[in-house]
Amino acid sequence: MEGQADNRTIEVALHDARARVLADLTARAVAEAEVVSLLEEALSKRRWWVQQWPDGAAYVAGLLAQDIQDALLETQGRWPLCPDCEEPHALAVEPELGPDPQWVCESRGLPIAPVGALGR
Repeated sequence: MEGQADNRTIEVALHDARARVLADLTARAVAEAEVVSLLEEALSKRRWWVQQWPDGAAYVAGLLAQDIQDALLETQGRWPLCPDCEEPHALAVEPELGPDPQWVCESRGLPIAPVGALGR
């Protein structure tokens, strides 16, 4: 029974992380089929990771956001760009490994939005 609870917790965390990152991709108008495929691939890898370390479920959203940033850097360039600075630069996810990840302007050290809320 405990294993089933762990699996449910993992799946809830994964689905929440996917929804949050997809919301940010949509808000920045890059949620095209190829990008959603990258998201699904990253989600698959994070599923394995969190199955190995169930206590890391709270960290999946931030890690998935970073995975997509890395994948998009290779295919489309920096994402998401800071909406507040004149000089284009990508936002960073902070904390890098922790709960409640935020998109942060590293130039100014200010939070822009929680992961999943770039469109708000």
